[in-house]
Amino acid sequence: MANGEILGEYEQVVHELSERIVNAQKPIRILDALKWDTTVEEYFRKSKFKKLPIIDSAYYHQKNPLAFDPEKKIEEFHDIDRSIRRKLGQYSGVGSIMQRMCYEYCRVIEMLEARGTPRFTEISQELYGSSQDAFHVGAPTLKDLATLVTSTLARIKDKVKTSADEEIYSSEEAVAMLSERLANYFSDRDNIRVELSDGIIADAAAGADRIKIHKDLLLSLREIRTFEIHEGWVHLGTTLNGMAQPICTFLSKGPPSSTVTQEGLAIITEIFTFSSYPGRVRRLTNRISAVNMAEEGANFYDVFQFYREQGMTEDDSFQSTMRVFRGSTPEGGPYTKDLSYSKGFILIYNFMRLAVQRGLVKRIPLLFVGKTTLEDLHILSDLLDEGIVAPPKYIPPQFADIAAVSAWMVYSLFLNRLDLRRLALDFKGILQ
Repeated sequence: MANGEILGEYEQVVHELSERIVNAQKPIRILDALKWDTTVEEYFRKSKFKKLPIIDSAYYHQKNPLAFDPEKKIEEFHDIDRSIRRKLGQYSGVGSIMQRMCYEYCRVIEMLEARGTPRFTEISQELYGSSQDAFHVGAPTLKDLATLVTSTLARIKDKVKTSADEEIYSSEEAVAMLSERLANYFSDRDNIRVELSDGIIADAAAGADRIKIHKDLLLSLREIRTFEIHEGWVHLGTTLNGMAQPICTFLSKGPPSSTVTQEGLAIITEIFTFSSYPGRVRRLTNRISAVNMAEEGANFYDVFQFYREQGMTEDDSFQSTMRVFRGSTPEGGPYTKDLSYSKGFILIYNFMRLAVQRGLVKRIPLLFVGKTTLEDLHILSDLLDEGIVAPPKYIPPQFADIAAVSAWMVYSLFLNRLDLRRLALDFKGILQ
C-alpha cells in the first residue's frame, strides 16, 4: 500500500510506529522458547515416572537458545516507546496502546531470559496472573472456581455423554472436516489451511493463515467442533481481522495482556455456540488446579500424579504437566498462561454484562477487531469512529447480532442477584 498517497500525516505516523512494533516482535516466539526436547520425556519414562526431569537455566541456554539478542531487542522496544511519545504525545489513546505493548514485550523478553529460575514464574504471574488473584474485593478466585466446577462436574459425570463424545475420528479426518467447515466460514479466502503437525504441545493451534492439528489423535465430534470455534472462528478470525487493519497493524499481534482476552473470548464463544461440554470445562479447570498446585510448592511429579488421578493416560498426563512447568524447572513455579482461558472468560463475560447495562453494546464486536485487550476497548471505539481502526470482518454470528447478546446479558444481570442457596431450599422438593 502506498501509505504516503492514501494516508494523512497522522495516520502515516501511527502506521509507521505500528509497523515497527510488528517487525520488532517477529523473532519473539514465547512457546517455542519454552519447549523441552524429547529427551526429557524419555528420561522421565525410563525412571518409571519417578525421577524428575533435569531442567535448569543452563538447559534452556544450551538446548533452546533465544533467536535474538535480549538486550538489543529490549533497547529496540525502548526506542519505539520514545518515538511514540515524541511523535504522538503523552496522552494519545493509540499511543498508550502501543506503549503498553512495548512494555509487555520487554517483560516477555526478561521472562524468557529468566527461564529456569524463580524469576520466570514471578514475571509470568505479572503478565498472565495467578490462581489466587481476586477479581474484586472479597470475590472468589480462580482456585475457588476450579473447586466449585470440579465438585459440580462430579455430580453429572457420564450423565451427559452422547455419540458426539466418542473419540473415533483420526487427526487426518479432523483436518478434512475442519478444512471444509472453515472454507465455509472464511468463504472469501482461499488460503486458509488445516494441516497435521507433531511440533505442537496442544491438540490444535492457530497461526496466521492455518490451523495445526496434532497428528496421531483420536477425536470426538465435540472436540472437532471446539477446534473449529476456538482456533478457527476466534484465533484465526481475529488474526485476519488484525492483519486487515490498514493503519493499526499492531492489532494482528498479541502481547500477554491480549492472550487473556483472546483465550477468554475463545472460551466464551465455545459456550455461546453451545460447543463446550463438561469434559472441556474439566480440562480447563484442571489446568487451574495444576497451576495452583505448582504455585503452592508442588513439583513435576506431584502434578503428574494429579493428572493421573483424573483418569488421564501417562502420555496425556506428561504433556499436561509439561504445560505447567515449561520455562521453569520441575521443582520451580509454574508458567501461568493456562489461567488465561478461565480468567479471560470471567472478565469478558462481566464486561459484556456491564456494557449492556450501561448502553455500550456496540463495543462488544470490537473484541474481534484483532488481538485486543479489554482495557483498550474504549480507545478502539474512538479509533473506529475516527476511521483509524477498521471494523472487524469476521465475527461469529452470536456476537455480530448484538440484539441477541443484549437479551442474554439483561437476564444475566438479574439472575446474578438471586441467592442460589435460598433457591436450593425452595426447590428442594422439585429436585428430589
